[in-house]
Amino acid sequence: KNLADDADSVKIGQSLRKSISAEAGVKRVTSYYTLQSPASLRSIDGKAVYFFAYFDKDAKSNEVAKNLIEKYDGYFHGARGHVLGWAATGYTINSSISSDLARAESVAVPIVIVLLLFVFGSLVSSGLPFLVAAIAALGSFFIIWLATQTADTSVFAINLITGLALGLGIDYALLIVNRFREERATGKSVEDSVYTTVVTAGRTVFFSALTVAVVMLALSFFPQYFLRTFAIAGVSVVGFAMLGAILALPAALNLLGDRVNKFKVLKGDLSPKDTGVWEKISRSVMRRPLPILFIVLVLLGGLTSLAGKASFGQVDDRILPKDNSVAVASDIIRDRFSGREGAPIEVLLRNPSQNQLIAYTNKLSQLDHIIRVQSPMGITQSGNLDTGYAPYFASYRADGFVRVQAIGDVEPRSTDGFNLVQEVRKIETPIAYVKVGGSAATYTDSLLGISNNLAKALGWLMLATLILLFLFTGSVILPIKAVILNALSLGATVGFLTWVFQFGNLHWLVGPFQVTGTMDSSSMVLVIVMAFGLSMDYELFLLSRIKEEHDKGRSTIDSVSFGLQHSGRIITTAAGVLAVSFFAFATSGVSIMKLLGLGVAFAILLDATIVRALLVPALMRLFGDLNWWAPKWLKWLYDKAGLAH
Repeated sequence: KNLADDADSVKIGQSLRKSISAEAGVKRVTSYYTLQSPASLRSIDGKAVYFFAYFDKDAKSNEVAKNLIEKYDGYFHGARGHVLGWAATGYTINSSISSDLARAESVAVPIVIVLLLFVFGSLVSSGLPFLVAAIAALGSFFIIWLATQTADTSVFAINLITGLALGLGIDYALLIVNRFREERATGKSVEDSVYTTVVTAGRTVFFSALTVAVVMLALSFFPQYFLRTFAIAGVSVVGFAMLGAILALPAALNLLGDRVNKFKVLKGDLSPKDTGVWEKISRSVMRRPLPILFIVLVLLGGLTSLAGKASFGQVDDRILPKDNSVAVASDIIRDRFSGREGAPIEVLLRNPSQNQLIAYTNKLSQLDHIIRVQSPMGITQSGNLDTGYAPYFASYRADGFVRVQAIGDVEPRSTDGFNLVQEVRKIETPIAYVKVGGSAATYTDSLLGISNNLAKALGWLMLATLILLFLFTGSVILPIKAVILNALSLGATVGFLTWVFQFGNLHWLVGPFQVTGTMDSSSMVLVIVMAFGLSMDYELFLLSRIKEEHDKGRSTIDSVSFGLQHSGRIITTAAGVLAVSFFAFATSGVSIMKLLGLGVAFAILLDATIVRALLVPALMRLFGDLNWWAPKWLKWLYDKAGLAH
């Protein structure tokens, strides 16, 4: 309530500075009062001021930030304190995500277990996905542990591993168990049924895992260490899940035999039928492929058109709920202060002369949106140097290096912040060594790291997928169609997420979140890669059965209807269970987790229903025997390599 310059406020400020300075990990504290009152360190209304806590070099920033938040985010001798800054924001985001994920998994796992009982039809068989998932998770945890010995890794790789391990465990176990039941229904012995299952469904699992692993490798094209961590985690999970599905699972089926159906929760025979809902859907679609193709393409095209309006950025405090203490503090800065003091542009210079340093800081201070520049020479504003502040920044010179801070009046992690960093980097100077850092520069380089490598990652996805699908099918047409359909599905997903998170819709479904006009680029990359990989997983499940029937001499129409009948239930039920697991992430209070959970859930449900049940049969019908076309030399290579079996 009092003005910052009132005597009582000054005394409180002195006490607060001494108290914070005594905290573990804090090296020194400066403030509006110690820096001789630069105007931008005091709020426009004159009632709030900045304090800056500098951490020890070896301090663990998360622990120090946690301590400061617990002690000083509240009232101190009658003054209301707010703790913010990147250390506080990072700690709050990480702790919020960790607690949200733990809560989401505690809700999702029991639901998934119940769903698995009905999906697999018996208590014994519903436990088999956990066998595959356990092998995948434990093996991947070991690989990630090895990775931590040599490089930075993201702790959230653990959540990716558990979620993906369970998802692939369900996919692969459902495919293997269904095929085993089908073979037993023909009268084959347990041993022969297991053998045929491994030769057919096992081959599908192998190619599926190889394809998904290749897709996950696309994350390694980006410089962000957490995306690289997810690449390692994704490839590890897929590899170990494949080993569990084609080695451990067949061994378990050989031991269990028909006891795999013990303690049934569904009445009747659990083995797949040649006729049913999916067979009727496919034949209905193939009777009128053009109208259905037109309707679906209009629907997906409408969603994809929204993707053209997508605007990408990077995370800041606004991914937190609006009432979170860090978000509240940051909003106070935006509303009541003229500059973003807590996120300056940092410039590191090596061995500049005094004249060079003065000339550089003068140019820097005259850029649009720069309100003040701090250096060992003092404070420079609009080209005017005040050397009276020099003693306060004596520590900005060490070992031949000089630190310069430029305080701006724009959001550091925004388009304006991006443009400002680019302008700073364009400043001409004879100083040989100039490095620009800080929150805005981190945002800029992260965004450039994604945009500059996105084309290479997408090119890798397309080319590797085309090659692997050819090796699996022996066709040139089918891989091209698969990639086009996946691209269309992903375009619709990006458009849907743009409508939700950029335009601020569906709060009733995913809960409240702050609308910033952008979506986190790194999270979108993760959604796209994971959705593409899982879509290819389902594509192979369907194509494998269609191809198997076509190789037996069935017509394209019969092959598609039979293949969809025997794989449609597997695809949709596996996708449904996996969607439940990922949608649980959307209950998080952190908007990037909402985006990840809703994005992956929407993508796999769209792909497993609209794309696989409608678009694939319609296109297969229209292409007819051309579906299986390949140049003679490629057919010769395919046959000689023995890839047909």
